[in-house]
Amino acid sequence: MAEPDSPTRRRIIEAASKLFYGEGIRAVSVDAVAEKAGVTKRTLYYHFESKDALVAAYLEARDQPNLKLMAGWFDKAEGGLPQKIEAIFQNLARSARHPRWKGCGFLRTAAELANLPGHPAIRIGARHKAGFERWLAGACAGHGANAPDELARQVVLLMDGAFSVMLVHRDPAYVEAAGRAAAALAAAAGGSQAV
Repeated sequence: MAEPDSPTRRRIIEAASKLFYGEGIRAVSVDAVAEKAGVTKRTLYYHFESKDALVAAYLEARDQPNLKLMAGWFDKAEGGLPQKIEAIFQNLARSARHPRWKGCGFLRTAAELANLPGHPAIRIGARHKAGFERWLAGACAGHGANAPDELARQVVLLMDGAFSVMLVHRDPAYVEAAGRAAAALAAAAGGSQAV
């Protein structure tokens, strides 16, 4: 059995991440991932029992870095809760202006695998989204918001809706508008104190 954190496994996940994010799950073959990683197909299957397992590993590898990135944007923003929440959206809009931006990898994967609700990648995506919502609820509570769980859910809905609309229109102004709406919700929830 392969080591769970071997350099070869990490290289395969990195190659899969670039291809899956850039081209989509269904469009990328295991052969293409093996080639990009510089390994044989046999080596890839030594580390991952199936393409489904590789897709799950791709999303798992994105989980904590994405959460850390958004938490960093929140923490670095000046002002109270409304400004900190809006900063997440402003940074997402900045990212969306990059030519290689393809949207939220978790949402895109869920859309591609919508007919497979039990797929391990769907479970990982759901866990990631729930984890972000829990983190945001805690941050909202720490900044004095009333009903922080509800506020976090509303912000997540705005964020994921903005991701979807941006994929259709390719216009980051939608995420900026969602950020202003999220800031208004945070202000209405009493989350205006700076910490």
